[in-house]
Formats: sequence, structure tokens, C-alpha cells
Amino acid sequence: MAAPSNEEGAVGPRCHHRSPAMLDVPFLPFCAFLGTLGLLCVAMVGTWCQHWRGGFSLDGSSRTFNWHPVLMVTGLVVLYGAAALVYRIPNTWSGPKLPWKVLHSSLALGAFVLTVLGLVAVFCFHNSQGTPNMYSLHSWMGLGTVLLFSCQWAAGFGAFLLPWAPTWLRALYKPIHVFFGSTILMLSVASCVSGINEKLFFSLKNGTMEYKLLPAEAVFANTLGLLILIFGVLVVAALARPSWKRPDSDSPDSRMPTPLLRAHLHGSGAQHSDLKMESVCKEGKVQSEMDSGPERGGWEGGGMGWCLV
Repeated sequence: MAAPSNEEGAVGPRCHHRSPAMLDVPFLPFCAFLGTLGLLCVAMVGTWCQHWRGGFSLDGSSRTFNWHPVLMVTGLVVLYGAAALVYRIPNTWSGPKLPWKVLHSSLALGAFVLTVLGLVAVFCFHNSQGTPNMYSLHSWMGLGTVLLFSCQWAAGFGAFLLPWAPTWLRALYKPIHVFFGSTILMLSVASCVSGINEKLFFSLKNGTMEYKLLPAEAVFANTLGLLILIFGVLVVAALARPSWKRPDSDSPDSRMPTPLLRAHLHGSGAQHSDLKMESVCKEGKVQSEMDSGPERGGWEGGGMGWCLV
């Protein structure tokens, strides 16, 4: 029997090695779809509050409450999800990290500001109507998520943006920051979905508009909740996808280009690919030396380290 050729190797035909790349989903179209889905969630929650819940105001009535779901979905889910995906953009894998760190923290800060305004809206409504605060599971989970978010932002700012943070502290905190980033997003989704369900139970309870009869408002709001859930799951899936993570120079697997960078480098023709590889490798080597430190990979990725130098 003939020995397996180099085309096949010991693990089967060569085409088996290509299958992961063939099944790989392009990041930028996925990101565009995710952005469209996020904007759809914001548009739907605004439409729900405007069309079925009476619109918006600042007079302490139920229309003041309507700011709460709009601001929470916009800030705590959509804008937070955008901040989480900043370090999955291939452009962030080379060059200075500081602009991307500032963008990441700014988006997260914007999400936090909108979230606080959403809390102010609901507390103002409850206080003006004499309604008790913080008695439901939704309120407990929502406030806990916001408090965790505030701690996450402050700790991330101190560890990754302030220049005097010690190296050992960054190395210790990085996996914690990455873990709680995804955790907070899923808690945000759970809080928003439970809030939509709670609002429907409180509002649709009279005559032909009972929730159990599934009127148009219930169908619309239930659909909104499902879209928010899908958005959160897709963001977490994008964060967990290995081929979309910023290469880590300390990892043996990162010493070859990821599918995203490989496609980019070969985009203008095979005759120039070697020159491109050499150029980017040199740039990555210099950048890795400049950006060497523990905050590589995850949301606080470091310099490019996949070149064999």
C-alpha cells in the first residue's frame, strides 16, 4: 500500500483541512447584520412606547416611564454590544492600541450614561405615582446588572487605560474583565426581556386586551424580546469565535494569520501576497514589541504576534 501523500497527510484528504475556512462566516457582513438587528431593536422599542404606550414626556406620568425601556435597550444592550465588539474589528489588530481602547471605553461609557438616565426615568415615575421601588425580580436583576457594569467600567479604565497600572494587575484582571463583559451583556438581555414581559402583564389585563388573548401589542413586544435575545446571543457568539479574536503573540496558534487577515492580505492577488505578508509581519513584530504586556487578546488585545520571526 502506498504511503499517504503530502496532499492527504495522516488525517485524511487535504480538503478536510479547508473545511473550517469554507464554513467561516465573514466578520464584516456579520457585523453589518448585527448592527441592523440592533437598530431594529431600538426602533421597535421606540415604536412600542410611542404607538401603544402613549409616547414620551418628563411630567412623571406613564409617558415618563416610557423612556426607561428605550434607554435601557439602546444603552445596556445595543451600545454595550457595540463596545464589546470593538476588538473584533481586524483594523484593531495592528497599529497603536490606544485609539481603540478609547473607543471601547467611550462606547461603554455612553451605554452607562443612557442606562443611568433610564433608571432615573423609572424611579421618577414610581415616586410620582406612589409606586414602591425595587420589589420585583426584574428590578433586582436590572439594578444588579447596572452596578456590575459600573464596577466593570471603572476597573477596566483603571487597569487598561491608566499608565501607572502595574503589569501583574493587568495580567490578573484581564480574564476577569473578559468574562464579566459577556456576563453583563447576557444579564442586560435577561433584564430587558423580563421588563418587557412585566410591562405587558401590568398593562394588558382588561377585557379584550388581556395578555393571554395575544393582542397586537403583545405580539409586537414579544417579537421585540426575541430580537433582543438573538442580538445578545450573536454578540456573545462573536466574542467567543476564535478566528475573530485579536491574535495573541504568546500563543503558538497565533503564529499563523487568522482567516480574516489571510483573506485581507491575499485580496489583491497572489503575486503580491508574499510582499504583503513580509510587510505586515515586520509591522506586527515592531508593534508587538511596543505593545508587549498582559492586555493581549480578548477585549484588550495586544500587538500582532503571528509572524514567524
